[in-house]
Amino acid sequence: MFTQLKRLGSDTAVYGLSTILGRFLNFLLVPFYTNVLLPGDYGVVAYVYSLIAFVNVLYAYGMESAYFKYASTLERGNTKENFSTPFWSMVATSAAFSGLIALSAAPIAGLMHLPGQFVKVIYYTAGILAFDAIAIVPFGALRLERKSRHFAAIKFFNILITVVLNIVLLLVFHRGVEGIFLSSLAASVVTFLLLLPTIRRNLVFTVDRTLWRALLLFGLPGVPAGLAAMTMQVIDRPILRSMTSDSVVGIYQANYRLGIFMMLVVQMFDYAWRPFYFTTAKEPNAKEIFARVLTYMVLLMSGIFIVLTFFIQDIVTISFFGHSIIAPAYWEGLSVIPVVLMGYVFLGISTNLSAGLFIEKKTKLVPVSTFIGACVNVAVNLLLIPRFGMMGAAWATLFAYLAMAISVYFLSEHVYPVPYEYSRLGKIAAAVSVVMLLSIAWTPDSHLLAVCLKLGLLLLFMILMYAMKFFDQKELTFLRRTVKRNKGGEGELPPILEG
Repeated sequence: MFTQLKRLGSDTAVYGLSTILGRFLNFLLVPFYTNVLLPGDYGVVAYVYSLIAFVNVLYAYGMESAYFKYASTLERGNTKENFSTPFWSMVATSAAFSGLIALSAAPIAGLMHLPGQFVKVIYYTAGILAFDAIAIVPFGALRLERKSRHFAAIKFFNILITVVLNIVLLLVFHRGVEGIFLSSLAASVVTFLLLLPTIRRNLVFTVDRTLWRALLLFGLPGVPAGLAAMTMQVIDRPILRSMTSDSVVGIYQANYRLGIFMMLVVQMFDYAWRPFYFTTAKEPNAKEIFARVLTYMVLLMSGIFIVLTFFIQDIVTISFFGHSIIAPAYWEGLSVIPVVLMGYVFLGISTNLSAGLFIEKKTKLVPVSTFIGACVNVAVNLLLIPRFGMMGAAWATLFAYLAMAISVYFLSEHVYPVPYEYSRLGKIAAAVSVVMLLSIAWTPDSHLLAVCLKLGLLLLFMILMYAMKFFDQKELTFLRRTVKRNKGGEGELPPILEG
């Protein structure tokens, strides 16, 4: 078991490196935006991008997964025909959709209740949607050809261009909200140009109509699930805006994005988890391994949750050259961060629990949990936002991911029961609850005393885990050997997780 878990950890690090770097560069825009944009303007950006997320699903109409299906098996036609048919389909539909958006820019801006000066944003959005959709098949080709470095380099370059142009257009040319969307459009165009060699290598000027119909039949049924997934992620912004204001959305968005630290952990785990459970499922003790992975994952996420909840406010209010990481105008939204972080904890749990559905090829059940989460998200947003504002939106995120985790658990246990370590998971939950309740019950007036209290509560969390005998003897031996080795000790690590 130790060997498999060690491989999972190393895979997580490998897959996560490029993700962390790209996400971190993108995350740097959050403190930048809060220090150069008013909350209302940032709210407009968050609102429009939330709508882009939904429209992206319609622009793609499941063609990526359909391309992977038919290009990998070549059930019909050769490699170039399987590339060209979906590519020309994406070109045609993207041009048509974006053309209609551009021609109707003013009415669309009115329907979206955007101020008159932001009409140009609609034009830029039309271009972003088109170029991003056209790039789907070429990016898919790079993945099928296992040109992972080429794929990652282009993705990273896209983010780098976006960040650099944002800084130039907002700081030097003072283009504001318009500059943000212009930066994204430029990055999308450059990405398309970088993909031209891949396109030229695979493209022919023919369309196989039979193949095209097969691609649509395979891809279109996935659109509702894609829309449900987007509902889980971004529906709170449009609902929050309709019930409050652009300023509230901007403040919420800035603080919500600080949950990136937990999201990265979940995403890194997901990249490695999928291939891991498929290969490990053949092992005789596979279910015990999966149960132990969940226990360790929850422990890791719980530790990160406590640390970030205790110290995120101290971090974002640090001043550098007269500017804090998040501008003071956005600080009133800091209270949403712990709730969003806990939501991502349940997302990580559902990611782990879903393994059984894929192992047993019950993938048709996967969208069920997403739809349940989406319905809960919309319902709780509508129920809580009128009374609690942005906190209501944050709680909707938490309840949605919780509902998804619960539904995945029951669906997966029905087809692939796993003996999860419920007692150990309960101990983690108990220790986290005690520490958080104590932090809420006592809030010292002195900042220094508050920091000492938080450090003490972190120590208490570890003491509670030890006192409740969370770690078994093999794990304690492993920890002692690790500490000894770091101090210069010798010897191989024992197989603490075997059996």
